[in-house]
Amino acid sequence: MVQFDTPHYLIDERRLLRNLRIIGRVRREAGVRAVLALKCFSTWGVFDLMRRHMDGTTSSSVHEARLGREKFGGEVHAYCVGWRADEFREALRYADKVIFNSLSQMEAYGRLAAGRPVGVRVNPGFSRSHYDLADPARRYSRLGVTDRDALRAAAGRFDGVMFHFNCENDDIEAFEADLARLAREFGDLLRGLRWVSLGGGLYFTRHGYPVDRFIRALAGFRRAFGLEVYLEPGEAAITECGELVTTVVDVVRNELDVAIVDASVEAHMLDHLVYRTSPRLAAPRPGAHEVMIAGRSCLAGDVFGRYRVARPLRVGDVVRFADAAGYTMVKKNWFNGLAMPAIRIRRLDGRVETVRAFGYEDYVGSLGRAPLRGPLPARGKSAIVERRGTAHRRPPRGDRRKGDA
Repeated sequence: MVQFDTPHYLIDERRLLRNLRIIGRVRREAGVRAVLALKCFSTWGVFDLMRRHMDGTTSSSVHEARLGREKFGGEVHAYCVGWRADEFREALRYADKVIFNSLSQMEAYGRLAAGRPVGVRVNPGFSRSHYDLADPARRYSRLGVTDRDALRAAAGRFDGVMFHFNCENDDIEAFEADLARLAREFGDLLRGLRWVSLGGGLYFTRHGYPVDRFIRALAGFRRAFGLEVYLEPGEAAITECGELVTTVVDVVRNELDVAIVDASVEAHMLDHLVYRTSPRLAAPRPGAHEVMIAGRSCLAGDVFGRYRVARPLRVGDVVRFADAAGYTMVKKNWFNGLAMPAIRIRRLDGRVETVRAFGYEDYVGSLGRAPLRGPLPARGKSAIVERRGTAHRRPPRGDRRKGDA
């Protein structure tokens, strides 16, 4: 077996295909369409496989809209919480549908979208989010139109609406109840439209989920209103298909063993830090030995979690964090200048392909112009830095002038 350097993200196409086949079945049997939520997952090295089972993409920015058009194809839904005029004009080059977050944005830019289907995001006033941070119906939420009278008054100016009211919702009874509530509270509006998006956050690809019942609920809703119904799977498309593969670089003792790996929660699995959750371990095996696994950034709270494993971890052991596809690669960052995980894909035939590796020049280039190649200045000597044709003398190390930190 070929050993790859760590850290790296590993996407397994065979696991991905399992999710995609469920999505494909829901599309066929419920008569709905599915567009990939790029905010969750944009690793386009697997788009060739995904486009066979999905209808296109939905975006949250002009860059995502362009990525969807150029790398995925199919339908491109262009949404943004707040469009700038220049961005919106560019997004029109890629979009099949445009969705406004507010009626004021539709008023400002709707005329530019002439000839394209136009939608509005609606805040239904309820959600199934487990976290206030991710709750689109939280108090003072800016996400979607809340004024129902204004929405109905403007109804003739848009073709569809988007409801985003789920987050990691794997409760079919809750979903059925919410569909009934949408029908009850927005039925008059829906009957005058051509399409509706039910957003993402529905975990219908999880093991044991009642897919048959999900299909019946969707099909019944679609028939009741004569609408084209869209789903926006993000996590549902890629759940359990990715890992963050790391190596233990040190083990310290402070009441319990703390194994430090060559990755970082802050930089490489940020959502777990934000939501104060811990990723599951794909390896090592579970057992009786308690260990804390932590990242190697300087942030004191850069901790993946506390786990019980089969034996004490040692330097050189491989640690694999599960479910590392969604909201990871789209959020990775260069905190502390730590090595950025490569992106690797295990193809359907078992080959492992490195689709992207990162180095120093990527780090430096993310903060300014890429460095000029050439010999490094000698240690302790002054260096001349060229800035727009003017030479500036940089003091040697140790020359701590007033104001230096």
